[in-house]
Amino acid sequence: MLKGIAASEGIGIGRAVIIAPQKITYQTGPVADIEQEKARLHRAIDDFISYTEELAGKLEETLDAENADIIRGHVTMLSDPFMIEEMEELIAGGQSAEAAAESVLDMFQGLFQSAEDELTRQRATDVEDIKRKLLEILLGMEQLDLKHLPDHTVLVVSDLAPSVTAEMDHDSVIGVVTENGGMTSHSAILSRALEIPAVLSVPDALSKIKDGQKLIVDGTNGTVIVDPSAETTVKYQTCRDDYIREKELLKAFQGKATVTRDGDPRQVFCNIGNPKDAESAAEHDGEGIGLFRTEFLFMDRDARPDEETQYAAYRQVCETLKGKTVIIRTLDVGGDKDIPYIHMEKEENPFLGYRAVRYCLSNQEAYKIQLRALIRAGADTGGNLRIMIPMVTTATEIQTVRRLAEEICRETRLPMPEIGTMIETPAAFIMADVLAKYSDFFSIGTNDLTQYIMAADRGNSSVAYLYKAYDPAVLRALRAVITAGVSAGIPVGMCGEAAADPLLIPLLIGFGMEEFSVSPAAVLKTRREISRWTVTEAKKIADHVLTLETADEVERYIAGGGKR
Repeated sequence: MLKGIAASEGIGIGRAVIIAPQKITYQTGPVADIEQEKARLHRAIDDFISYTEELAGKLEETLDAENADIIRGHVTMLSDPFMIEEMEELIAGGQSAEAAAESVLDMFQGLFQSAEDELTRQRATDVEDIKRKLLEILLGMEQLDLKHLPDHTVLVVSDLAPSVTAEMDHDSVIGVVTENGGMTSHSAILSRALEIPAVLSVPDALSKIKDGQKLIVDGTNGTVIVDPSAETTVKYQTCRDDYIREKELLKAFQGKATVTRDGDPRQVFCNIGNPKDAESAAEHDGEGIGLFRTEFLFMDRDARPDEETQYAAYRQVCETLKGKTVIIRTLDVGGDKDIPYIHMEKEENPFLGYRAVRYCLSNQEAYKIQLRALIRAGADTGGNLRIMIPMVTTATEIQTVRRLAEEICRETRLPMPEIGTMIETPAAFIMADVLAKYSDFFSIGTNDLTQYIMAADRGNSSVAYLYKAYDPAVLRALRAVITAGVSAGIPVGMCGEAAADPLLIPLLIGFGMEEFSVSPAAVLKTRREISRWTVTEAKKIADHVLTLETADEVERYIAGGGKR
């Protein structure tokens, strides 16, 4: 059994088709005709653009414009005048078109790879895809034919480039295995959109798997079984059938209100990273947006987005959700999110440093641009936009943000929006009763809150055993926050990964939480899980769990259906 990252749910059973990267070689000596070499480069770029636009068009027909835009992003990147000028300068210095293209694209790839946040690092794969395809065009190399693959193909590749994902025969591919890539890579996103089971970052997959071998790809649990026995195959066929049946059963919750088994209302919102994700939230029947991460508006740019750019993005999300609640988090820069043009100094421990609201309040003029864009967008779309402040540790921080918002509202003569606190630090949960006085709502960020409470870096495998939302210390914090919010009469939601955890849902119901914010794909599962519990049952389980002493005890108790 091989292990990797569970990137796209489902089970695929088929035969391996190995796609090894073609070796690229070219002459590196000085060129004789510089202008001719520049012309070669431009012809290759034009061919690349035509090829990529064709792929994007096919992907739009298969899926939608949102996913096609992933491929169109390659066109945007290679059309960048700065990038082309850099290549031309190298050619003018005597380098071949191939050498110039590779050098410049390697530079951009290195910039992405050195970023601290995962999303930015994953963009290095896109640059590698662009580079390989452009060099293949320049060298006149034969293109891989992925349009005619055998039925029940499991594609095994070093990294599933977005162009490969778009080009391959989607009807024949029933699974994907890669040596590289992560959950946030464009390849993973496209695999999920195409509903192809995928396991990424399987070490040495190309050497451990042979062409034509039978494989089982478990994209739900992140495992690949090579040459499975007949017994194992039957087992996974049953699992696959159960998974398909499960998807069909979930359709019964489409368009339904979220309620407990005894009819107590709850809400299932969606977490999104950009305006286009709002369409996915609407399609998956999200009842609102519980977290819009605005930092991604600031990334992949060489300067801050101006007020009108931000206003348009926030307004687009509100209009897509058609009057439903939209909670937008102000800029959460720092920690694992690096934005080069902001020029933040490297810190020994960025997660405890100059980030999020701390940075924003130290740069108030820039922060007011974002606040003003948010206030305008909310006022122009019906007033359902709420502003969430990340990384709050003191009442002064939320008070200062409210003061800035009030100033903007007086200047613009626009109504004051609801402003809430993201509870993700120990200080915030300890002072939750005080913060509630100045907050219109709470949203619990369990990802950071868990790592701060447990003093365990969530990205460090050596301390992963400590990073558990089931730990009694974390659960007591959750209860304290929810109780403080309920006592103050403000809604309490959760936008961390724990909100979709079926083992935690009865506890959260029992604690009194009202809003669960999850990935769009998890909306119906979460709604169904909420429907399985009465409030009385949930409270009973929650009360007992708080008497337990270890995370393992908690997990066993809930997994056993709340039976001692």
